[in-house]
Amino acid sequence: MKQFSPAEKQESLEVINYQIRACERCGLSVTRKHALVGEGDVDARIMFIALSPGAKEDLQNRMFIGPSGQVFNKLLHAAGIDRKLVFMTNLVKCILPKNRKPTLDEIDSCGQFLDEEISIINPEIIVPLGYYATRTILVKYHDNSLATGSSFTEINGKLLVLGDKKIFPLPHPAALLYNPSFERDTIEKYKKLKTIL
Repeated sequence: MKQFSPAEKQESLEVINYQIRACERCGLSVTRKHALVGEGDVDARIMFIALSPGAKEDLQNRMFIGPSGQVFNKLLHAAGIDRKLVFMTNLVKCILPKNRKPTLDEIDSCGQFLDEEISIINPEIIVPLGYYATRTILVKYHDNSLATGSSFTEINGKLLVLGDKKIFPLPHPAALLYNPSFERDTIEKYKKLKTIL
């Protein structure tokens, strides 16, 4: 596989980002303020894939700056991972009204953008956050464990090697807003990510 320079990666990302911002492939384009593009280090070894922007992210056009962003920062800090050295993006690029679940059509509409982001960044480890991002990434890399009876809790925090990709599903930081009792266990899982690197 050809290695791209950071400048080449940035240039390719800008093309994708333009397409994301202009996207009208599904109805979410009508209700969003921004279509949120990925952000972070283009040479990141870790790529986090969250579900979708929250209200603050949609308003300010930045990744992980709302309540779940504060939790995310805390988890990264506890794991010894520098936020400036990772790349973050979303499965669905637009806010989901009333925090509802995404439809398959909405996930599919953004699928090409996510594929291209992964191809450009080419991270060592892909970290889907939460059920929907994990299910989508596993299907992309031909693993149907979530479709064949495994639960998300069984595979989150476990390293999966699928072809030439390492996938490390983790709980979405927002889960701790609703279940703070899982904090210690979640921190240990995020620490494991640092160990894998």
